[in-house]
Amino acid sequence: METLALILAGGRGSRLDILSEDRVKPSVPFAGKFRIIDFTLSNCSNSGIFNIAILTQYLPLSLNDHIGSGKPWDLDRRDSKVTLLQPHSDWYAGTADAVRKNLAFVEKSGSKYVLILSGDHIYKMDYRQMIKQHIESGADLTVAAKVVDLSEASRFGILEADAKNEIVAFVEKPKQPKSNLASMGIYVFNTDVLVRKIKESSIPDLDFGAHIIPSMIGKDKVFAFKYYDYWKDVGTYDSYLQANLELIETVDKIPLDMYDPNWKIYTKSEDLPAVKVGSKAVIRQALLSNGAIVAGTVERSVLSPGVVVHPLARVVNSVLLNNVEVRPGAIVENCIIDKKTVVGENAMVGFGTDLTPNRENPGLLSSGITVLGKHLKVPKNMVIGRNCRIFATADLAKQPDNIVPSGSTLK
Repeated sequence: METLALILAGGRGSRLDILSEDRVKPSVPFAGKFRIIDFTLSNCSNSGIFNIAILTQYLPLSLNDHIGSGKPWDLDRRDSKVTLLQPHSDWYAGTADAVRKNLAFVEKSGSKYVLILSGDHIYKMDYRQMIKQHIESGADLTVAAKVVDLSEASRFGILEADAKNEIVAFVEKPKQPKSNLASMGIYVFNTDVLVRKIKESSIPDLDFGAHIIPSMIGKDKVFAFKYYDYWKDVGTYDSYLQANLELIETVDKIPLDMYDPNWKIYTKSEDLPAVKVGSKAVIRQALLSNGAIVAGTVERSVLSPGVVVHPLARVVNSVLLNNVEVRPGAIVENCIIDKKTVVGENAMVGFGTDLTPNRENPGLLSSGITVLGKHLKVPKNMVIGRNCRIFATADLAKQPDNIVPSGSTLK
């Protein structure tokens, strides 16, 4: 195989907090029936890249179970396969250190090029175009880059490129960005160059953005591949909810077309029956996944497989993960609710106009979103405010006065 794809899927996704409490970020459900990593895997399959290794680390069981042999993405081929790689001893200390700890695998692959990908972004890309530019430009390294809002630029590796797209400067997460051309964390290396650069370094927490790429500027041929389509890092509650709800816009406004027959997004699907809609149900702008039952009202929301919304219940501007149940008369608004949680009769979750930021971690929740963990039982008639974080270990039955004030964290 000429190209080996390495998917970095070991990040904890700490800003996703409750959603990544017992799963890695790439394994977090998205868009109803999918997982975040499905987009990267589908890009590989649609690009004709079938020699893939996935570098896992934290809490890999959910991800390993989801991927299995790779059959949904056509990766269980006789002449190629998907390989799951985990740290043998010390954990990965940086993105390039993850590759360093699996360098023997890279060398043994015999590939001419290595495509390094992140498993936690939402986008559709034909990697063949990037590899083609890499070969034609004679590059040692090609970095996929996208223009971002200047106010967001300090979150990314920022690069400057000349008229020929050769990168002349690269700074990882600069406080004062001189450009808004951001690295997407997607790289094509000549295999011999990648191996050499990693072996030359003794930095323990070796990272592509902080160390490898800056060390190559001005010494090696490093080019930018400019990407102009949809790409999003759903690494925060706000971006996660926004990206999900963007998918329910009208056809002319949808930023990511999930219905393109020429570029399908594949996943491991559960065998569940078709969606069932009751006679008094009201549904406006929603994604409903297989096995969902709606007898109440659903507006501007995404329902994952097996979700049940009972009569007189109301779900608005929310994402409900697998097998969540919203019982009669309950109201769920501006919420992200993890798997198998039950919202009791006439409960109100994400209620009110009090936008007090989350007291324990205001950086995570301040826009009004309330997040509930897995397997919770919300008592009937309970009122839960906004910007609340309620972990799976919380016992809501013990909450005084059946009220959780806005900005609360319960563990």
